[in-house]
Amino acid sequence: MAQVTRKDVLEKLSNVKYPGYSRDIISLGVVKSIKISDGYVAFRLELTTENSTIPEKIIAESRSILLSIEGVKDVAIEIVKPKGKQHNFKPPEIKNYLPDVKCKIAVASGKGGVGKSTVAVNLALGLARTGAKVGLYDVDIYGPSMPIMLGIEEPPFTDGEKVYPHEKYGIQLMSIGFLVDKSQALIWRGPMVMKAVEQLLSDVAWEEDLDFLVFDLPPGTGDAHLSLSQLTNLSGAVIVTTPQTVALADAIKSVNMFKKVNVPIYGIVENMSYFLCPHCQEKSYIFDHGGAEKAAKQMDVPFLGEIPIHTSIRESCDKGIPIVSANPESPEALSFVEIAKKIMASQPK
Repeated sequence: MAQVTRKDVLEKLSNVKYPGYSRDIISLGVVKSIKISDGYVAFRLELTTENSTIPEKIIAESRSILLSIEGVKDVAIEIVKPKGKQHNFKPPEIKNYLPDVKCKIAVASGKGGVGKSTVAVNLALGLARTGAKVGLYDVDIYGPSMPIMLGIEEPPFTDGEKVYPHEKYGIQLMSIGFLVDKSQALIWRGPMVMKAVEQLLSDVAWEEDLDFLVFDLPPGTGDAHLSLSQLTNLSGAVIVTTPQTVALADAIKSVNMFKKVNVPIYGIVENMSYFLCPHCQEKSYIFDHGGAEKAAKQMDVPFLGEIPIHTSIRESCDKGIPIVSANPESPEALSFVEIAKKIMASQPK
């Protein structure tokens, strides 16, 4: 009979999520006093919850997953109240802001500088071209770009209770950039970021019956991403990367982060995929080529398409008129529109 080790038990239990939360019971520190003897595994769960269904779910899943280990005969689990305050864990309240929005799309990237915000704004405009009602939510706490990309400087109207988004080029826009001094850096710890995200979700009066709300997230996999996934029911995520290896490595982390918090992946976009010479029409692969499509196949997620690197894309955003609005029939604009169509096609009928 195989020897059951503490490592075996910990590895299996790290796959058991705390109900309604994105983290597992090992990382949350609620598993205590693991004992293993002659194929029998016992441990305690230190829980503060008054909801009886939570320990029931954890016990059922823990028993099932541990009994799958070769050599485990039985599992005993005891529920106890933690002593003192050091283990007084309570999961955050799970909310569902913006329940009336039909589709909520997170646009993210594993690292900065890959054109995430450019993709987000042009994706929103591409969706609007189909006749859909679209909102764009700039929650890039540390580097909000949408006020510049859409050429809006004035703060949004507020009636003292709600903030009303701007409207331009057929979409609604709200950005944290309207609410802070654009010349000052935001030096915020995690709790402040999480509170800001929640306030942005609760205090904005979006038009009724929005078909799509596109969120432009900060780069990386931090507090804003976790907060958004816990505070609203995201329909899916679009991951933006460039073709080079260093960007792809971070894009893979971004995909895995959303999978861990149970957010579906619409797919990966390869931005700055190639340069098309305006004189000879030859493609030059400045940052390599095809890496995003290979990564998508490796992770079993859709590949949404390639966006070329082109002066017009950069210039249009700098001028406050993104390419899908500035030159809607150009090849560059149509590359964004095609991605929007793929996302629309993936929606439930």
